[in-house]
Amino acid sequence: MTYADIILPLPLEGYFTYSLPLHWQRHIQVGVRVLVPFGRSKKYVGLVVRLHDEKPKDYQVKDLLEVMDLQPIVFPAQLRLWQWMSEYYLSPIGEVYKAALPSGLKAEEGYKPRTETYIRLTKPFQSEESLHVALNMLARAPKQQNVLTAYLQLSGWELVNSSADSPNPVISEVSREELLNISGATLPVINELCKRGLLETYEVEVGRLNHGGQPHPELIKKMSTAQQDAYNKLLLSMMHKRVTLLHGVTGSGKTEIYMHLIQRELEQHRQVLYLLPEIALTVQMMDRLRRVFGDRMGIYHSRYSDAERVEIWQKQLSGNPYDIILGARSAVFLPFQRLGLVIVDEEHETSYKQQDPMPRYHARSAAIMLASQAGQECSVLLGTATPSMETYHNARKGKYGLVELKERHQGIELPEIQVVDIQDLRHRKLMRGPFSPLLLVRVREALESGQQAILFQNRRGWAPMVMCRQCGWVPHCEHCDVSLTLHRTINQLSCHYCGFTYRVPMECPACGSKELQGRGYGTEKIEDQIRELLPDARIARMDLDTTRTQHAYERIINDFAAGRTNLLIGTQMISKGLDFDRVSVVGILDADAMLHYPDFRAYEHAYMMMMQVSGRAGRKGKRGLVILQTRDPHQSVIEHVVRNDFQTFFSELSGERQAFHYPPFYRLVYIYLKHKSDAVADTAGLEMGSRLRQWFGSRVLGPDKPAVARVKKLCIRKLVLKLEPGLDITLAKKYLRTAQEQMMNDKRYASLQIYYDVDPL
Repeated sequence: MTYADIILPLPLEGYFTYSLPLHWQRHIQVGVRVLVPFGRSKKYVGLVVRLHDEKPKDYQVKDLLEVMDLQPIVFPAQLRLWQWMSEYYLSPIGEVYKAALPSGLKAEEGYKPRTETYIRLTKPFQSEESLHVALNMLARAPKQQNVLTAYLQLSGWELVNSSADSPNPVISEVSREELLNISGATLPVINELCKRGLLETYEVEVGRLNHGGQPHPELIKKMSTAQQDAYNKLLLSMMHKRVTLLHGVTGSGKTEIYMHLIQRELEQHRQVLYLLPEIALTVQMMDRLRRVFGDRMGIYHSRYSDAERVEIWQKQLSGNPYDIILGARSAVFLPFQRLGLVIVDEEHETSYKQQDPMPRYHARSAAIMLASQAGQECSVLLGTATPSMETYHNARKGKYGLVELKERHQGIELPEIQVVDIQDLRHRKLMRGPFSPLLLVRVREALESGQQAILFQNRRGWAPMVMCRQCGWVPHCEHCDVSLTLHRTINQLSCHYCGFTYRVPMECPACGSKELQGRGYGTEKIEDQIRELLPDARIARMDLDTTRTQHAYERIINDFAAGRTNLLIGTQMISKGLDFDRVSVVGILDADAMLHYPDFRAYEHAYMMMMQVSGRAGRKGKRGLVILQTRDPHQSVIEHVVRNDFQTFFSELSGERQAFHYPPFYRLVYIYLKHKSDAVADTAGLEMGSRLRQWFGSRVLGPDKPAVARVKKLCIRKLVLKLEPGLDITLAKKYLRTAQEQMMNDKRYASLQIYYDVDPL
């Protein structure tokens, strides 16, 4: 085997073949990293996927430069998952490699372990006699003498050397930080002791991973009769089906069932992957699981530093890996040695879908493929109160197992939902900004009685747009076709597509008027106005702006759970499975904003979000209340939410989807074309559509401009491909790649970007 096929972290199709110098042939294996030359002067860290003796005929083969690992860092099952992801989502394998591995494992210089500086006595002073000499030497340097004395006490030198029973004492290690804290000295004092040859520093590698303590499986609560029945049905389903849906209403105690299933897997010496859609959810779930499973559980998500993720990856390769991984969608890429169960909690959530950059994968689909690669014994459990159309369709057809849990835990009733017609209230001038009188009364009552409330508004910032009252001018982003959002806290206008920020103008550039005002409500404005109306409320806001730092989620959620705050305002982050004991009132401020979105999934997503937000009310104690504000209380979706009637909602939506050829009855592929010139994008879209219709006919729709037709100075055109069941998907994707190659070979489209979104959300 003198050649190796390598994946490189580049947006290029296929593998790259390199020859193996003789001195590396004994060390190389599939799954190890190698350093290779590429082009005239570049070097990349690639991954070996195949070893062979087939010399390429088309190009001169280069030698690889270095083998970086003694053992594989990626298992064969992972490579098979990567390959499937590349083929299914029409993404170059190099993009999958970039998404899968932490940056520290792809860098040429490699991962640098975290170290901490420690202090010790130099050899000449490691005796009782020499220590007395040292202390006398420092008689005129009291600060240095104090540091040395503190070191001796911390390390145990003073104690053990005065004991005749300890001729070979075990000395405790002392970190420099600990010595500084205990002695109250400054760093120059310690440095002076090192210069004098009394002390010396050395580095110790320290892990970044948190230690969860001893496991306490006895803390797993006993299941109710309904939970036990669902648990037994799940075990039976998992014997016959790879994938099972647990459809349980909000507050039904699905997490307790998960815990019993996890413990069962651990008893059989198998690993568990527990996926959550949002990092915010890992805070509460981490605490619950860690109390039970202790240091057998690890956490993995994008808010962790790259070095922390590298350490978790390496631990999963070791002889003592975590038995449970709790993580967001990127956790599907981790190496598992004996995976037995994958739990995809809140499986309906759109956060499981990667949007940008490639690969645009769905973690639910990837988890199912991961389980199939792990072997026959590995099962997938999809849990939710509001299943996605695709998942419920598969369960109804019998492709997935289905277990239902229809009652809340401990007999707590589902919340009462009261619909408020804010259109009528505005006509009668009874609205206080975005708040109906009923909402304000119920929130005030809840807070005064020691309860808590949640207000849901799925827009962040102060106002979604700014407008001149005189001429109607609206500021737009220079790089994107979208109006700018006002963030008054930082006094800036921000583009939520490219992130560019602008100063708020003092006057209208079109007419000179100073009457510029924000239109609409974002969470920032909601917070400001509710403070005026409820001055005694202890308010927290949870949106992208307030949760940018690693521990911000944890602080906000813990403060609310502990009662330090009693009114939580937030975007969709607060809808995702969070569990608070004292929330008695939930306000959905603007249901219409979710319903009137130009997308075929708008009703599905709106129903899910309203049901999930409603589920935060009345978890323990008395029945909760949801105030749902809308301009159209007779919308069918709202009526289904009020009645908690998922079956009728699913049936009605299924009829529409089938009639208009949408998922779950048809598969969608979106084809995007981007170019800096609007004219080139337009021409390219028409030509791409024409090429695709040669093979797909009327299954191709477009090209059309999406709702936001220019982002980051690139003009966008979109084509939609609808594929019916039974169509040869492999052949369809071959045609797509052929059309793309034909387009890219045309000099007019040299800088054109073409990419795909398979199973878009």
